[in-house]
Amino acid sequence: MNIIRTSIFVLICLTNSFAQKSEQNIENNSLNNKENKNQNEPEKVLHAEPLFIDLIRDLGARKGEKEWNIGLGLTDNSDYDEYSALIEYEWAPADRLGLEVELPFSFYPSNHNGAAPGNNLNSLKLAAQYSFYVSKKYGMSMALGYIHEFELAEFRFYDDQTLIQGNVYNPFFITAKRLGNNFHSLLYTGPAISHHFESNTTDTSWQINSNIHYMISGTKNFIGIEVNKAIEKNNFDMVIRPQMRVAIAENLLIGIVTGIPISRENERLSSFLRLIYEPGHQKHTKSKK
Repeated sequence: MNIIRTSIFVLICLTNSFAQKSEQNIENNSLNNKENKNQNEPEKVLHAEPLFIDLIRDLGARKGEKEWNIGLGLTDNSDYDEYSALIEYEWAPADRLGLEVELPFSFYPSNHNGAAPGNNLNSLKLAAQYSFYVSKKYGMSMALGYIHEFELAEFRFYDDQTLIQGNVYNPFFITAKRLGNNFHSLLYTGPAISHHFESNTTDTSWQINSNIHYMISGTKNFIGIEVNKAIEKNNFDMVIRPQMRVAIAENLLIGIVTGIPISRENERLSSFLRLIYEPGHQKHTKSKK
């Protein structure tokens, strides 16, 4: 797949470029130290955020933070190709609380054997996340959250079927730990319980997503690996996703992800691009207790 080969080539070139720049950075100018020097805002630890299954908002989010995401993906399946897109808005209405609205789309341009599903807006996703533990001393943060998905019918069935086909209930837990100045680890896990209205049945899939990243000092740029694992009844699926994030402007970043399935029978290689825009927010004084 040309798009995957191109993504891997860009990943290697940009990684080499920023690795050379990292030697010139001074740790005292790192983003995390800048966060720590500001005593007027609530405590927050800088963590690398995975790019494929991302967080609702930064761990230890501060009131007024907000972010727009646009994602584009391509997955090579055995019988058909899947093109995906998403539009996502997340914001922090209060310290440590993040909210999110996401619209994920799927398109199937090649369906020669009739095996592909129809094009659709997969769901309306609403989510919340609260960071209940933030420690600069230990470089660690923890959060609890919940995602609710209203699963929607394919575009072609909008006139013939009920628009909402089911619900997905997804509580989750996140823990992140900085390993020294540059390495970041993160675990994101929880069950995804799908309730199908037509058959009135439920399916449960346990999601276990582990991450390790190397963030270049003094920048928002990183390289790393995200490992997405799913356990459902007797089935185990795993996809390894090498990835990188590069800041192309002060508030604009691009993420590049390649998906390598380990145990999925029908899914082959995939690629994903995420464009991240972070509008500035006004800083506020930490409230007195």
